[in-house]
Amino acid sequence: MEPFVVRAKAERWRALTQVVTALILVAASVAFVTGGVLRGFGLGGAVFTGLGLVGVVLFGAGLLVAVGRLFVRRPVLVVDDEGVLRPASWPLPAARGPRLRWEEVSALGALRRGVDGTSKGEQDYLVFLPTEEMKEMVRTAGRPHLVALTLPDVPKTALPEGAETASRWCLPVGPGWDVPLPALVKAIRARHEIPVVDRRTG
Repeated sequence: MEPFVVRAKAERWRALTQVVTALILVAASVAFVTGGVLRGFGLGGAVFTGLGLVGVVLFGAGLLVAVGRLFVRRPVLVVDDEGVLRPASWPLPAARGPRLRWEEVSALGALRRGVDGTSKGEQDYLVFLPTEEMKEMVRTAGRPHLVALTLPDVPKTALPEGAETASRWCLPVGPGWDVPLPALVKAIRARHEIPVVDRRTG
């Protein structure tokens, strides 16, 4: 079966802003180099030139990354017969991203965070649960434990074994994704029959 690819809508204005910012910083770095050369070979000139060269290298690399992200639209998730892949960001090869194989997954969890009617609204999450203990925890736990899974910076010491992996593979299914959560779950189960624990409403 063909891989199922999930993409996010391109944030063109944000990417363009990053390109313009990087261009300005590269230009400023070139001005430092030019100013250092014009000062001559004294200490001040050497410092200006050194700082400028460092800036050209660092901000030039940032410019290349920003331009690449403007034109290279990588998927956010790829589902195939072997498992799921989160492609690495450009310029790294897509295959360098983290992969989770089906034998490492016991169930899928559908979670929701946020409050409807607020400025940020509600956000759905799809979490790949690595153990039966984690599946049972998601099925029975209260809202605070479920929300903790969606927050990567929260210590998972109070949660069952496998919580760290589950947190790492808890994906926000945002409005920018071209596939809604039900369609994504259906595509996953078409490639690997797996139980689903839906806790979005309770």
